[in-house]
Amino acid sequence: MTPSVTVAAVDLGSNSFHMLVVRSEQGQRRVLDRIKESVRLAGGLSADGRLDEETQQRALDCLARFGQRLAQFDATRVRVVGTNTLRQARGAGQFIARAEAALGHPIEIIYGVEEARLIYAGVAEDLDAGAAQRLVVDIGGGSTELVIGRGPQAYRAESVALGAVTYTARFFASGKIDKSSWKAAVTEARLALEPLAYDYGELGWDVAIGASGSIKSIARAVGADGPGELITGDALEKLARRLYKAGSVEKLSPDGVSAERRAIFAGGLAVLVGVFESLGIQAMQVSDKALREGVISDLLGRLSAHDSRDDGVDDAARRFVIDREHGRRVADTATRLWRSGHGGDAADDDNGLAEAARVLRWAAMLHEIGLVVAHRAYHKHGEYLLDNADIRGFSQADQHLLATIVRLHRGRFRTELIDALPPVWQSRTWDIVLALRIAVILHRGRNPATRPPVTFTHGDKKLTVSIDTEWLAQRPLTRTDLEHEGERLAKAGLTLDLVETTIPEAATPVRQ
Repeated sequence: MTPSVTVAAVDLGSNSFHMLVVRSEQGQRRVLDRIKESVRLAGGLSADGRLDEETQQRALDCLARFGQRLAQFDATRVRVVGTNTLRQARGAGQFIARAEAALGHPIEIIYGVEEARLIYAGVAEDLDAGAAQRLVVDIGGGSTELVIGRGPQAYRAESVALGAVTYTARFFASGKIDKSSWKAAVTEARLALEPLAYDYGELGWDVAIGASGSIKSIARAVGADGPGELITGDALEKLARRLYKAGSVEKLSPDGVSAERRAIFAGGLAVLVGVFESLGIQAMQVSDKALREGVISDLLGRLSAHDSRDDGVDDAARRFVIDREHGRRVADTATRLWRSGHGGDAADDDNGLAEAARVLRWAAMLHEIGLVVAHRAYHKHGEYLLDNADIRGFSQADQHLLATIVRLHRGRFRTELIDALPPVWQSRTWDIVLALRIAVILHRGRNPATRPPVTFTHGDKKLTVSIDTEWLAQRPLTRTDLEHEGERLAKAGLTLDLVETTIPEAATPVRQ
C-alpha cells in the first residue's frame, strides 16, 4: 500500500500568491488547504525594473502568513516557485533571501517554459486520458503561457511577456478605456504572439482550455462559468465593445468579477482577445486547475518513482545530440566513486546526499553538451547552454548548479565558482566535481567495455584515488592523464594521491 504523504505548493505569481496543501493516499489526492492573496508583484516594478519597498513588504507579510501554515513541513514536502516578475526583476536576489526567511522554505525561480509545462500538468489532472489534442492558455499577471499537448504530455510550450497586471498598467493605468487604447492593447498582444501563431496553427488542437484567475473572471463576465459552458470569440468581442463604450471597468461593473480582479480586468481581457485573434480560437473551456496543481504533481513525482528532471536530462541529451551511452558510463563510474567516498549505498538514506547523487548523475549525463558548439573549450560552452536552455523540471538555480559542475569537470579547477553557489551546495559540489573529473579521465578512451576498478576519498584538501594496479598498468595514457590532473588540482591547493592497489573484481583488460 502506498503510504500517505502531505505536500504543499506555493506559487509566487505576478498578481497573486497561492498556497495549496494536498494529502496523497493510495493514488487519491485531497485538498487540505488552499490560500490565495493578491500581492500584485508585477505592479510594484519601477521604471528601472526593481520592486518597490511597499510591494516587497506586502509580499513578505503574505509569505510570513503562509510560513505559519508550512512551519511543520519538511523541506522535501514543499516546493515554492517564482514566476515572471521574479524572473524579470532587477536585484531580485535580496528580496528572495528575505522572502525565504519569511516563508521558511527555499524559493525556486522557474523559466517560462517550465512554468508552462507545470501549468499543463495541473490542467491535465482535470482531463481524461483521451486522444484529444489540447491548447492550454494561462494569463498571469506578467506573462501568458501557451501549451499544446495530448493526455499528460506537453508537446510545445511557450511563455510570452503578456500579463493582466502589466497590460493594465501599460494601456489603462488611468482607469479610462476608449476604443483607441483598447485597439492598441490588442494589437500589441497580437504582435507578441505573431511568432507563435503559424507553428501553433500547424500543430493544431481539438480543444482550447483557459487556466487562470483572469480567464475565469472573463468567463464569469460573459456568463460562461457553468459546467460545460464556453468562452466564445463572439462573446469576447461583445464584452470588449461594452467595456470601451462604458469607458472603465467600474462603469461596466462586469458580473461575478471581484473588486480585486476588476483592477486588472481590462489588461487580462485585452490579452485573451489577442490570443483568440492570433491563434484563431473559436471557443475555450475553463479549468479550475493551474500552476500550483502542476507543482504538486511534480513534487509527488519526485517523492515517488518518477522525477521529471530525469526526463528533462534525457530530452536535453537528445536535443543536443549527446553520446548518451558514453554519458551513462561516465555517470556510473562517477557515482561509484562518489559513493565510495560517502560510505557506499547508505549515502542515499540521507536526503541531502541522495539529491547530490542525482545531481552528479545528471551532470555526468550532460557533461559533453558543449560539444554541440565546438570541441575547444566545450566545458565552457556547456556551462552557457545549461545556464540558459529550457530543461524540463529544473529551476534556474538547479540549472546553474549543473552548469557550474559541467564547467569544472575539466580544465582549471576554479574554486571561486563553487564559492558562489548556495552554502548548502558548496561542500557537496566539491565531492561531485572531483568524482566527475576522475570519471571523465578514466573513460577518455570511450571504450564501452571499460569499468574502472577504482575508489576515492576526499578531505582536508587531499584527494586519494585508489586504483587497481594491473588495470592501470595496461593503460599508460590514463596514468599520464591522472598525473596531469594532479598538477591541475595542485594549482587549486589540492593534492591528488594516486594509490595503486589490488581491487577485487577488476575489469577485464582492454586495449586503450
